[in-house]
Amino acid sequence: LQFERAAEMRDQIAAITQIIERQRIISGHLNDHDFIALARDDGQACVQVFFVRGGKLIGREYFVLTGTQGEKDSEVIASFVKQFYDEAAYVPPEVLVQSDLDELAVIEEWLRRKRGSKVLLKVPRRGEKREIIRLAAETAAETLSKLRAEWEADTNKHVEALTEIQRALNLPSPPARIECYDISNIQGTSATGSMVVFTKGVPERRDYRRFRIKTVVGADDFASMAEVIKRRFARAREASTERNLDGKENRWAIMPDLVIIDGGKGQLNAVREAMEAMGVAHIPTVGLAKQHEELYVPGRSEPIILPRDSQGLYLLQRIRDEAHRFAITYHRKLRDAKTTKSILDEIPGIGPRRRKALLERFGSLEAIRQATVEELAAVPGMNRRMAESLLEYL
Repeated sequence: LQFERAAEMRDQIAAITQIIERQRIISGHLNDHDFIALARDDGQACVQVFFVRGGKLIGREYFVLTGTQGEKDSEVIASFVKQFYDEAAYVPPEVLVQSDLDELAVIEEWLRRKRGSKVLLKVPRRGEKREIIRLAAETAAETLSKLRAEWEADTNKHVEALTEIQRALNLPSPPARIECYDISNIQGTSATGSMVVFTKGVPERRDYRRFRIKTVVGADDFASMAEVIKRRFARAREASTERNLDGKENRWAIMPDLVIIDGGKGQLNAVREAMEAMGVAHIPTVGLAKQHEELYVPGRSEPIILPRDSQGLYLLQRIRDEAHRFAITYHRKLRDAKTTKSILDEIPGIGPRRRKALLERFGSLEAIRQATVEELAAVPGMNRRMAESLLEYL
């Protein structure tokens, strides 16, 4: 899972210390710990980290995660922990989290290797540590609420960005609804496509869509992008001719004012051919090439280059990066599920029921590898002989 740093460590340590003293966080019972808690709202999440060293809170930091809808709290926290400590200069001997993690044993072993000695990763159930986690969660919720209010109020930058895009692309009006598409595959396996939507410069997460590539064999981003585009506008055509039984608007029927493709001329040409075939060639389309952040438009040989400090470029980058993140997280889920299933299918004696029970208990192939014979034998349908055979095979 990818995340963006929303703020650096608070610089008013004295003010924080006063808050912590009121909450009884300075304690002779604590040593070196990181406390990690989460708050969520409408597809966004805020992770709050409290850094306690020598029994005193020396700082705290928050991170905003986008596109977390459909993921459990445990999945969001697990992804955050792996990304955060992959870059952290220091791993404390104990990391306390808000929710139980499916891959706890695997992540704990990874943290141990990072630190060079034992690291405990656990959920505090009672007492002082539980209170600190509760306070971290409350702080995350307050931060997310404040940020959301700031984002929604900051309409001036959105208007400026959309106006810059309108002028750069010679559009008749600022594009109110922008759709961006991306493809993710590794060596042609489990290829997926994503569609993210921004309305008036703000993510419209209820309209995000994922596509599992069906007609393309191997790593062919051009053909995969064309498939996604055709499927998207085929759904729009169907939605425009159908009446929803519940009377609600079919979101597929809402057409974009601008389509963005993650890529350069090749991807753009493939998409334009697909749009012409679907009868939607009138919709403005642009390719955003990542290397030099150049904009490619149909019928123009030279790219459009926006100033680096342009609000329009910043918005286009944000939309493109969101489409990439949304595509790659879905791809990883499909790839990991496929890999785990195929390996377990090869093991003699592990049928569908045992495979399902093992995955429900441990969550991943790596966690199964790290389990003891006793833990495996305790899974419904397993026994000691089968557990020993499984570990030997893995």
